Amino acid sequence: MWAASCLASCCAACACDACRTVVSGISRRSARIAYCGLFALSLIVSWILREVAAPLMEKLPWINTFKNAPSREWFETDAVLRVSLGNFLFFTILSLMMVGVKNQKDPRDNIHHGGWMMKIICWCILVIFMFFLPNEIICFYEAISKFGSGFFLLIQVVLLLDFVHGWNDKWVGYDEQFWYIALFVVSLVCYVATFAFSGLLFHFFTPSGQDCGLNTFFIVMTLICAFLFAIVALHPAINGSILPASVISLYCMYLCYSGLASEPRDYECNGLHKHSRAVSTSTMTLGLLTTVLSVVYSAVRAGSSTTLLSPPGSPRAGSGKPLLPLDKADEHEEKEKSKPVTYSYSFFHIIFSLASMYSAMLLTGWSTSVGESGKLVDVGWPSVWVRIVTGWATASLYIWSLLAPIMFPDREF
Repeated sequence: MWAASCLASCCAACACDACRTVVSGISRRSARIAYCGLFALSLIVSWILREVAAPLMEKLPWINTFKNAPSREWFETDAVLRVSLGNFLFFTILSLMMVGVKNQKDPRDNIHHGGWMMKIICWCILVIFMFFLPNEIICFYEAISKFGSGFFLLIQVVLLLDFVHGWNDKWVGYDEQFWYIALFVVSLVCYVATFAFSGLLFHFFTPSGQDCGLNTFFIVMTLICAFLFAIVALHPAINGSILPASVISLYCMYLCYSGLASEPRDYECNGLHKHSRAVSTSTMTLGLLTTVLSVVYSAVRAGSSTTLLSPPGSPRAGSGKPLLPLDKADEHEEKEKSKPVTYSYSFFHIIFSLASMYSAMLLTGWSTSVGESGKLVDVGWPSVWVRIVTGWATASLYIWSLLAPIMFPDREF
C-alpha cells in the first residue's frame, strides 16, 4: 500500500512537472496555436462525456428533476451543452478583457499571450461549474447557440471571400504571363471539380425509383449559382476574375454535399450510407477531426485577417519622443513594447466563443436529431438546412461583392 501511494505521488508530480514544462514553453508566437489546442481539447472532452457521462448525470438531482426521466440521449446532449457553455464563457470573458488593446505595451497583451497555467485552471473550473447549473440556463444557451452558430458560419463565408479575393489580387499583381496561366489552370480545375462533384451528388443522392425532388432542387440550384458566378464575374461592366468565381462555385458545391450527407441515415434518398444507422469509430473520429480543423482554421484565419480585424486607430511605434534619453537596449525594448498588435485579440476570442456554439450543435445534431440518428456527428434535417442555407448565403455575398461597387460607386468596398 505504501509503495503504491509513493508511486501515485511520483506519477502526479511528474504529470504536474510535464504540464508546467509544456505551459512555460508556449511562446508569444505559439499562443494562437495553444488557444486552438485548448479548443480542440474542449471538443474531445465534449465527445467523451457524451459517451460516458449520461449514467452519472441521471443520478444528479439538480439535473434529473423530471418525474419521468428523459431518454439517455437527452443527458448526452445536456453534457455536450454544459461543456460548450463553459468554453463559451471562458473565451467570452477573455474577449471582453481584450477590448481596446492596441499595442504590445498594454498589460493585457501579456494576459493574452501568457499565464497559461492559470488559464487552464480557470477553464477547468468553468467547465466543472457548468454541471451545477439548473437545466433552465442550459436550455436558454441551447436556444441562443443556434443563432451563434449561424453567425459563425457567416464569418466563415466572409473569411473565404476575403481569402479568395486576396489570392486573386496577389497573382494578378505579379503582371506576368506565368501567373495569368496559373490563374486559368486553377480556375479550370475548380470548375471541372465542381461539375464532377455535381455528377457524384446526382448519383448518390437521387437514386432511381425514389422521389428525391428536394435533393435534385438543391443540386440544380448550386449548379445555377456556379454558372451565374461566371456570367457576372466576366461581364464587361464588372471586370472581375474567374478565379474567385470558380473557387466559390466549388465551395458551394461542397456545402451542398455536406448538407445532403447530413440527411438521416434512414432517408431513402441518402444513398451514400445505404440506409445504415450504424457508424464506425473511425467515421466518427474523421467527422470530429474535420470539425476541429474547420473551426481552428476559421479562428486562425480570423485572427490574422488584416482586412477584417485590424484594430482601428492602432498607434504607430515611435510616434513620440521620450522626455529623458534612453540607452540603446532600453530604447529597443521600448520600441518592441510599443509595436501595434497585428490582429484584434477581442475578435479572435469571439471567434472561439461562436465556434463553441457551432461545435455543440454539430455534436448534438443541432439538439434535435440525436435520438433519431443515433450517436452520429452532424446528422439530421436541421444540419441539412443550415448547410444548404449557408451555401445560398455564400452565393449571395459573392454576387453582392461584385455588384456593390457598381451600384454604389461613391462608397469604398
